[in-house]
Amino acid sequence: MSDRSKKQVMLERMNEKKKEVRKVRRIVLIVFLAVMLLLVIGGAILYSYVAGALKPVDPDSEETVTVEIPIGSNLDSIALKLEEAGVIKDNRIFKYYAKFNNESDFQAGTYDMSQAMTPDELLESLKTGKVYREPVFQFTVPEGLNLAQISEVIEKNTEFTADEFMELVTDEAYINELISKFPNLLTEEILNEQIKFPLEGYLFPATYPVFEEQPTLQMLVEQMIGATDQSISPYREAIAEEERTIHQVLTMASLVEKEARTPEDRKSIASVFENRLDQGMPLQTDPTVAYAHGEHLERTMYSDLEIDDAYNTYQNQGLPPGPISNAGNSSIDAALNPAKTDYLYFLADPSGINHFTKTYEEHLKNRDKYLKSGE
Repeated sequence: MSDRSKKQVMLERMNEKKKEVRKVRRIVLIVFLAVMLLLVIGGAILYSYVAGALKPVDPDSEETVTVEIPIGSNLDSIALKLEEAGVIKDNRIFKYYAKFNNESDFQAGTYDMSQAMTPDELLESLKTGKVYREPVFQFTVPEGLNLAQISEVIEKNTEFTADEFMELVTDEAYINELISKFPNLLTEEILNEQIKFPLEGYLFPATYPVFEEQPTLQMLVEQMIGATDQSISPYREAIAEEERTIHQVLTMASLVEKEARTPEDRKSIASVFENRLDQGMPLQTDPTVAYAHGEHLERTMYSDLEIDDAYNTYQNQGLPPGPISNAGNSSIDAALNPAKTDYLYFLADPSGINHFTKTYEEHLKNRDKYLKSGE
């Protein structure tokens, strides 16, 4: 090949390389612009999402939900509880917002929060241990009350009568509406024809702040049911593992609530009931007899035990058809986590102290010792 031909070939190769370099630069530029565009779009989407997550869930909401913050809760668990309660949109964004603002030292307790609250209002409430918004009024439902007794609380604290309350909570159409509204709590079990009041046991005992000047009766009822839903939430997995239903747990908890004189007794009493169920023995708990009669019995007489009623646990084995009262958290926990004992009997002495025994003979001795001596 001549020198001229070699030079020609080299020039052509150089031109090709220049073209390749220009193509590569063009491709790099296109990729760079595409990446930048994606970053801009992604950033805009992310900004929009974060900004939206830091706004109130529903600025116009006038309803409240109860959120329980246990002692020792960290920011992660608190943020998760707030999201589960529906008062924030994204627990991760709330958590990062709190960390960015160096917010800490949150107070344990029971909070009544609203979807209308901003993250700053929620953080302020958690730091001070107080509800950020001042309620118009509040009412307290003590542990262990039944529906009829709760109706009296409502009458005393609101413009609604006890009869209006009972009419609403026994209305079939309204109960079906509530089943649809609280599907994870209320099931067809409450429609059992043997149950006296379908919503018995589902109105959580607590202090309820009311932020509306003129709340509806439905709003008050659903506030209490919502609190039960929140209270049961941490136990759902344990209930499913034990192949129980929420209705059964609340029924057992209601028996514990009515029998327990002190917080320490609850798990031991629950163990007695569980041991009796395991051995096929009737529960024989007096509060179910009083509930069957529909009145408070100062003392349960032998004649009282003869009532033919599905709630009479002297005549029927197993749990009654439904709860006989509205139980608090400690009784619900005891129903799910009873003490490990061999106790089959217990009785309360005149001072309110419960005495547990393994055999009927021991039980009779305690009855003679603590009860008959005082007659």
